Amino acid sequence: MGLNPHVLFRGNPARLLTRSLGTALLAGSVCMSALGQGTENLKLPNLGEASTSLFSAEYEHQLGRTWLRIFRSQVPTVNDPLLFDYLENLIYDLVTHSELKDRRIELVVVDDPNINAFAVPGGVIGVNNGLLLYAQSEDELATVLAHEIAHLSQRHFSRRVEFAKNQQPLNLAAMLAGFVLLAAGGGDAGMAALSAAQAAAQDSALRYSRSNEAEADRVGMQTLSAAGFDPHAAPAMFERMLQATRYAGGNRVPEFLRTHPLSENRIADTRNRARQYPEQETEVSLDFQLMRARVSNQLADTPEEAVQKFRSELDGTSLSHEAAQYGLVLALTDAGRSDEAALQLDGIWARNPSRLEYIIADAEIDIVRNEPGKAAEKLAQRLKRSPGNHPLTMTYAKALMRNQQAHVAEEVLIDQSKRKPKDPGLWYLLAEVQGLSGNIVGLHQSRAEYFILNGILDEAEKQLNYALKLATKDYPTTAKIQQRLRDVAELREQMEG
Repeated sequence: MGLNPHVLFRGNPARLLTRSLGTALLAGSVCMSALGQGTENLKLPNLGEASTSLFSAEYEHQLGRTWLRIFRSQVPTVNDPLLFDYLENLIYDLVTHSELKDRRIELVVVDDPNINAFAVPGGVIGVNNGLLLYAQSEDELATVLAHEIAHLSQRHFSRRVEFAKNQQPLNLAAMLAGFVLLAAGGGDAGMAALSAAQAAAQDSALRYSRSNEAEADRVGMQTLSAAGFDPHAAPAMFERMLQATRYAGGNRVPEFLRTHPLSENRIADTRNRARQYPEQETEVSLDFQLMRARVSNQLADTPEEAVQKFRSELDGTSLSHEAAQYGLVLALTDAGRSDEAALQLDGIWARNPSRLEYIIADAEIDIVRNEPGKAAEKLAQRLKRSPGNHPLTMTYAKALMRNQQAHVAEEVLIDQSKRKPKDPGLWYLLAEVQGLSGNIVGLHQSRAEYFILNGILDEAEKQLNYALKLATKDYPTTAKIQQRLRDVAELREQMEG
């Protein structure tokens, strides 16, 4: 399988994990001796100590961001601003109607075809892009997200740890390390790490108890209904996930089901609970179907394979004919068949000329045709009506870069970085643009920001020191770099003793 242009970081999780803290958080083996060597310096609290403030909202927030930096360093994440915006907006819609008090949510989208979504204390929500292929509607996707939000709002992680610490003091660092492997797809290894970390505990601290799952089902369904989604989608989605287990075989159980076990009884309970809500007639979400097509295109082994898949959908039955045609546009563009892509796009764009997905698809076709200036002009006009729109801005910057306007692209991305400072993909692109514009100091600074967000602090420090050597006569820039080096040192203290 070739490299996917939407995948920002790709690597072997077991190997890359050792980079994340400077010392090994987890080596290739997940035995407790290895864990002990790699995690003993993590600056995390002693769970044997009784403290009502142990898991304050602020502490959970810090824990979640530390975990996210570790996680990003070792899994392939999706760099697709359109998909990210869609999922982020959907999550915020649900959060607004939930019981979650701390609404500082951070999303990570994982490039993985398997069913998985997870929530980490502190408001981190992860979604495998493959989850969209299993869900048949936006309501079903929202079911899974609402369930994860419920785990956060009910603070199940903290409650589990509070319970477990009364049984035996725990090594939170080892538990966190196991969760990293588990969420990354190393199900058996991750569960082994968690089991070792808990020693005498009856089950893993992150394999939520039946009561936690029942509560998350109940609270999640309330959120679904309050946000205007159909609660009856919950049993339908859970039933589909259970069927996926039956077909998968013993060692191929989806990661979501390893941490959120499903049974016929649980599905029946969910179905009975859904009956308490009135039937809701929800319209088929074209937004969801278009994002589903994007994911299908991303996960195809080759563009030609995706072309054949979408043509088959158009010839047969598909959830959305328009979405299948949009998917074909994407696949043909990736295959370099721009004229065919443009013809297919014309067929759907005329019906909805203001739709952002089609505007960006048109610009990408122009870029493939080696007409990036034309794409940049169109996107500039659109940005006047939607200033700051992230997917538009990122596509605009790429068009400018291809049109040999790296200096303009740099200005655009620096401005956008003030709105989206936590987007690794933005810093990655900005570094590339700055290399082309000749701003080598800026290139090293942007690379440092990328590495900081990915928890690779040694590399971030190297990049900042490179920049510092080149900026010796520029006092304001030197001061900023020195401050950032202090920030990196502080982050390191949070992650190491």
